[in-house]
Amino acid sequence: MEKGYIHIYTGNGKGKTTAAFGLAIRAALSGKKVFIGQFVKDMKYNETKIENYLSNIKIRQLGRGCFIYEAPADTDKDIAKKSLEECRVLLSSGEYDLVILDEINIALYYKLFEVSDVVSVLRNKSEKTEVVLTGRYAPEELIEMADLVTEMREIKHYYSQGVLSRRGIDC
Repeated sequence: MEKGYIHIYTGNGKGKTTAAFGLAIRAALSGKKVFIGQFVKDMKYNETKIENYLSNIKIRQLGRGCFIYEAPADTDKDIAKKSLEECRVLLSSGEYDLVILDEINIALYYKLFEVSDVVSVLRNKSEKTEVVLTGRYAPEELIEMADLVTEMREIKHYYSQGVLSRRGIDC
């Protein structure tokens, strides 16, 4: 790859992380090196098992996850800022062909760091590194900067009928 593009998967529909992980698998199976940083998340979801099967995918969870039902604590903000700085170093190094910043838009929504911080990280990424940003509420500044933006829109979902998550299928 000569140029690494910036993708955004956003919207209120299901499938943003799933689409990003699908891209990660495709990249890994073609010999690319992939890093997935999951902002906000701290629970080992089934998708995190992928790195046990594909040695060129590394997954790191970058949050405590516990503030979703209450305001984020200063600890959440500190962890997020430190994690974003780690991602800055990683993205600028060119070590990975594909970097996925899963739920980074949610981290922005909860004001764990500023949009200008993410813009700076993206502007200083290695030219060859492809980047995917996921999560609802993608800010306009990132949408304008991106090369590809996909909005997942919920039309119908069985959750609204009271069906709980189906382990291994839903995340």
